[in-house]
Amino acid sequence: MKERGKAGQRSVDERYTQWKSLVPVLYDWLANHNLVWPSLSCRWGPQVEHATYKNRQRLYLSEQTDGSVPNTLVIANCDVVKPRVAAAEHISQFNEEARSPFVKKFKTIIHPGEVNRIRELPQNSNIVGTHTDSPDVLIWDVEAQPNRHAVLGAAPSRPDLVLTGHQENAEYALSLCPIEPLVLSGGRDKSVVLWSIHDYISTLGVASDAKSREASSGSSGGKQVAKSGNNKVSDSPTVGPRGIYQGHGDTIEDVQFCPSSAEEFCSVGDDSCLILWDARVGTHPAIKVEKAHNADLHCVDWNPHDVNIILTGSADNSVRMFDRRNLSSGGSGSPVYKFEGHSAAVLCVQWSPDKASVFGSAAEDGFLNVWDHERVGKKKERSGTRATNSPPGLFFQHSGHRDKVVDFHWNSSDPWTIVSVSDDCQSTGGGGTLQIWRMSDLIYRPEEEVLEELEKFKSHILTCTPKT
Repeated sequence: MKERGKAGQRSVDERYTQWKSLVPVLYDWLANHNLVWPSLSCRWGPQVEHATYKNRQRLYLSEQTDGSVPNTLVIANCDVVKPRVAAAEHISQFNEEARSPFVKKFKTIIHPGEVNRIRELPQNSNIVGTHTDSPDVLIWDVEAQPNRHAVLGAAPSRPDLVLTGHQENAEYALSLCPIEPLVLSGGRDKSVVLWSIHDYISTLGVASDAKSREASSGSSGGKQVAKSGNNKVSDSPTVGPRGIYQGHGDTIEDVQFCPSSAEEFCSVGDDSCLILWDARVGTHPAIKVEKAHNADLHCVDWNPHDVNIILTGSADNSVRMFDRRNLSSGGSGSPVYKFEGHSAAVLCVQWSPDKASVFGSAAEDGFLNVWDHERVGKKKERSGTRATNSPPGLFFQHSGHRDKVVDFHWNSSDPWTIVSVSDDCQSTGGGGTLQIWRMSDLIYRPEEEVLEELEKFKSHILTCTPKT
């Protein structure tokens, strides 16, 4: 067993060394940030500054500590270098054991318990929801929250709102609606719970003023009266559920709103089911797909460009794409396609905000794969973008992480830029790795366009080369 472990580590190290040598060729920009503590979630916030060669943008992540200091929700500033600005030698010169100069901590919120999931409100990305090991969802106005020092014994920061309704812990499944201020959650109680935070959003200014006064006094805001699992939560205002939806037979691992409807959503869980819900017709499943995968389902995403298409990722190592028009209320319906390019459980899937056919998948094998389902069935693949024996549709594989990639997020303000986090503390000497990266546009742009540009580049070089 020990020898096999050493061999496995050698193969990971060899893969990483090979990847690092190719960084200047594969990427337009890459920032590697060694984390002090592991992070289970990462999300882009709003852009806050524009400059000639880069934009500054908020970045949300977490710190899962060992108890020597409190767990935190971190708001960082990230300087996102604009396309075609970074030089190849700069891209390649990063130290995997150092903090990136592009990522600077802006604010720390002391979180009551570990931050398992962070999701931002699309209508106002300063508002985020978090899941911890408790039945509650915590809502934070991250710009108005006071900056705290994470020292042992410090009281947790006060959430702006606590959403109640789960009967058991709800640790991962969390989604905030793209068109209305609604929150969706799933948990161990096998329930999907829906809340409206419309009234909270409308009184945000009042809450922000009160929080500013708290920050000046250093108070955490009131006595500890409400409990959330084993983690105490200060006496924040609470909101009960708008609806509770029953139909799963085991823990719900992920939920997602339909991009065009506040009344429609979907969920996946450890019962291997994909369920579509419609709040207009009741609290029972509108469509329930039994055995959507051959194992637990970990993640789901609904295509923002085509609301009939849904992605799921599973412990069976595959990603599946479903068309809801092919699904029936009796639970029948096969996936449109099965994407099989991972060698371990898929933990996160997400559609690209830029192109309807492109999505990413991250897994416990340490890879973040980028797929284009329009390429499935096409024999001709772009030279150099993927190995000849790789699965159809896979056109880029990010292999800069040396252990499981637990979360990633496409940047809607800079659509081909991705932030990803991995739990690889054994390899890096730190808590984990955060990477911000953008593949070279020669990889994803239409082939005719790329060839035309390369031809112009070749002509330019020939013209500029002195004759001997």
